Amino acid sequence: MMRPIFSQHRLAALMALCMSLAVAACSTSVTRMDTGEVKDLSGAWNDTDSQQVSEEMIRDVLDRPWIGEFSRAENRQPAVIVGEVSNLSHEHINVNTFVADVERALINSGKVQFVASSTERQEIRGERKDQDLNASEATRKAMGQEKGADFMLKGTINTIIDASGKTQLRFYQVDLTLISLADNRKVWIGQKKIKKLVERSNLRF
Repeated sequence: MMRPIFSQHRLAALMALCMSLAVAACSTSVTRMDTGEVKDLSGAWNDTDSQQVSEEMIRDVLDRPWIGEFSRAENRQPAVIVGEVSNLSHEHINVNTFVADVERALINSGKVQFVASSTERQEIRGERKDQDLNASEATRKAMGQEKGADFMLKGTINTIIDASGKTQLRFYQVDLTLISLADNRKVWIGQKKIKKLVERSNLRF
């Protein structure tokens, strides 16, 4: 009678080793990073681009003559609302994150009043309607007392891709326009460009 090549004990040990190797191969490694640290992985639009573009463009719009002219004429800070920012690029860009960065930079400047977006206003109006029926007279917030915006900030995000072999040049252009709601005048136009050179051996187009 031939002996088995592996004893039952060795076979169990071998199976355990194989399972350990399989688990190790499928495991995920996570390293926590500082949120301010710059890390480009794919070369695509990322959180760093969103923050840098929003902060630079808001600094520019707040340094232009329109804000001083309005404040002198109306004797108050202008009220601004962010309208639609369209992603016209070739890739998926979380526009909501970019808009949130723009709103944060505007509010933190302390130079303008900021008005809630149309989506936010619908939710707030629903709460006022509920208060009108259920809240006490002392705490109820009346309808028809909203602050109207003086200016709307709108924009687009575009890209141009130039590729050769395993090298790719990504060009991003963000255009923002500030429009007077009283007379449709464009009081400011801002533009920010980002260029990235991406090189990797497994790049596919």
